[in-house]
Amino acid sequence: MLLQHFELHVLLAMLREGGETYSVPLVLALEERTGKTVAQAAVFIALQRLERKGLVTSRLDEPDKGRARRYFSVTPEGVEAVEAHHAEHARLWQ
Repeated sequence: MLLQHFELHVLLAMLREGGETYSVPLVLALEERTGKTVAQAAVFIALQRLERKGLVTSRLDEPDKGRARRYFSVTPEGVEAVEAHHAEHARLWQ
């Protein structure tokens, strides 16, 4: 599965967060790890692309009060894609 660089970063941040997560914690994690400003819209767009590729799933949580929030989880195929990229990068470094 071909992943864009930023999509891989988002998947890695999701795996680091563990379980379900939404875009705000991912933005904060990516900014902390990369030292760069990350737009929430960019993360959400990447999450939508990853969902179309079958690498993440989402569900909409609509609380009685407050705003609805979309939570995302990495699928087994998403984990496989990250592992494949890791193996490819490791081979290139050798």
